[in-house]
Amino acid sequence: MRDRIRVFLFLALCLVSLARSLAQAAPTQRGVIHVDVVGLRNNNGQVFCALYASAEGFPKDSRKATRRNTSSISDKIASCEFLGIEPGTYAVSVFHDENSNGKLDTNFLGIPREGVGASNDARGHMGPPKFDAAHFQFSGGRFNLKITINYL
Repeated sequence: MRDRIRVFLFLALCLVSLARSLAQAAPTQRGVIHVDVVGLRNNNGQVFCALYASAEGFPKDSRKATRRNTSSISDKIASCEFLGIEPGTYAVSVFHDENSNGKLDTNFLGIPREGVGASNDARGHMGPPKFDAAHFQFSGGRFNLKITINYL
């Protein structure tokens, strides 16, 4: 009987030790920012999404973005996801690249010929929206955004 108790205690300690090791080895789960882009006028091309952690470059210079993503379009809707995002302050900009040339086409005044949008559906006045109008707090987990594309 004593031997059974010892074996049981030994196995229980092994299980506890294994559970601790697995818990420590598991990577910390970061958040997901999911963006649904609506209001697209057609299914042509693709949608470019950019996630910014500061006002620097927002919304015009996607090279300054924390993350970038593209999405195909179906039924005039597109979705972008940004994975592994740390909690913080962010803003998202999107544009509808209708002709699939990889850039936002503008006229000679710099006004977009293709659809544009930003988080909080922020819109600019005499120019693009400001980071302060588009930013949101992300505390982790899963965060869902809906951005409506505007054609000027």
